[in-house]
Amino acid sequence: MSSRPAPRTDPRLLDALRADLDAARFTVGGVESVVGPLAAAALHREQDVPAVRATTDALRRPGPEPVAVLTHAFVLGRPVPRRLLDAALPTLGSDGAVRLGLAHASGAGADDEVLAAADLRPYEAVDAAGDVTWWLASDLGELQTGVRLAADHVLGAGGASTTLAQVTMRTPVGRVLDLGTGCGIQALHAARHAGAVVATDISARALAFAGFNVALNHAAGGVGEVELREGSMLEPVAGEQFDLVVSNPPFVITPHTGSPLPDYEYRDGGRSGDAVVRDLVRGVGSVLAPGGVAQLLGNWEHRRGEPWTERVGAWLDEAGLDGWVVQREVQDPAEYAETWIRDGGTTPEREPGTWARAYGAWLDDFARRDVEAIGFGIVTLRRPDPAGPAGGRVTLRRLEEHTGTVRQPLGGHLAATLRAHDWLVGLGTSSALVDERLVVAGDVTEERYLTPGAAHPNVVLLRQGDGFGRAVHASTALAALTGACDGELTVGQLATAIAALFDVPANELAAELLPAVRGLVEDGFLTPAP
Repeated sequence: MSSRPAPRTDPRLLDALRADLDAARFTVGGVESVVGPLAAAALHREQDVPAVRATTDALRRPGPEPVAVLTHAFVLGRPVPRRLLDAALPTLGSDGAVRLGLAHASGAGADDEVLAAADLRPYEAVDAAGDVTWWLASDLGELQTGVRLAADHVLGAGGASTTLAQVTMRTPVGRVLDLGTGCGIQALHAARHAGAVVATDISARALAFAGFNVALNHAAGGVGEVELREGSMLEPVAGEQFDLVVSNPPFVITPHTGSPLPDYEYRDGGRSGDAVVRDLVRGVGSVLAPGGVAQLLGNWEHRRGEPWTERVGAWLDEAGLDGWVVQREVQDPAEYAETWIRDGGTTPEREPGTWARAYGAWLDDFARRDVEAIGFGIVTLRRPDPAGPAGGRVTLRRLEEHTGTVRQPLGGHLAATLRAHDWLVGLGTSSALVDERLVVAGDVTEERYLTPGAAHPNVVLLRQGDGFGRAVHASTALAALTGACDGELTVGQLATAIAALFDVPANELAAELLPAVRGLVEDGFLTPAP
């Protein structure tokens, strides 16, 4: 049980806080207008000196803007005089901020300092359902406190959280489970398109922050109710079913012997290697409704002599679910150790001995399992639906690497890819495509590369502007067929016309093109005509 306080949910005080934050223009744009573009960019790199200089200058002016005071206090974690915070929060006041657990006051005088007890900042994002503008409370980080994080630290919306929110499908559904909710960011996103949301976490402190954030934003952005439950992994929802499960689980691979660092609740699952992600992949089907989808982030080990696709593919086989895994990043063991030791606030400059011992423990842990690299990526799972086109059979098993840029939000593209897959399953063999009418997607472009003076291109690329931005090497005939797909003629009719143009047998050209056309449909280059 944590001895540190967590924010409290008082409807009257939260109404006052919400009104004050609105009036202060405490938004992402408002903060950036105070600190300037240089300082805003530095904050994204975890460097606060330019922003502190900017807000300090702003507070020295007579009657500073409320957004400057709030940024100095709650984003940068710097003390402010009570009179300035009272002016910035005229409805709530400093006393109300203290009662909510957001601040500590050193005294009751106008010039006595008030210091933030929690990080409170604006949050803006775009997911597959549209734009959101909220405020999020979390624990103060190492940048604000200057010390290593506590084991029960509650993280705000970091890079992984933002990634998961953007890749999640936002199709309206009945029930959503946010497993390992942390500060509640995934539950907030889900509450915009779900009939009911259940958010779980092993940390009571995290659930307190999640409850605070849901209550603060409930009246804004179409956020619905969220039910909070305490417990580990799937235990709090055993026996229930959900249409969508989202999870940013404690996937970090952490040594459990020899390290001087604690296990952090928000990232360390307490199991050896990548067992947390493995067990979640294998077990999440027990809470998925037929046709239900699970989307999660995870790490997996690349062990000597075992391709990662075989390792993670075995998890999919054991899960008995449709599975699509996209590896987005790969780090070697040293890079991985450095990333996560720093993540907890330990640096070689501040704690050289602790840094060295932790670094060694990480390397020893990986060496014991012959780990050569660590992958990070997106996992999409689906429970086959007996009423679906495959009649309850597993039909999707896709493992790929895509480390390039993607066009976010990706959730709509992932949902469209699953729909295309199901359409192709219902269609049957590739030969059945001859009777279908297709349309080339609006984001597809064609690139041709020719040797100077040549009459025909050496390389033709079909490039996707949306989603993963895939590029497909196409034959001249495939490029011609794709370009002609406007929904008027069937694939067979187009293939026959192109065969006549190229003076080749129509049946031979169709046999060559149809498998490639099927792939273009699966990846969203071509779509069935309305």
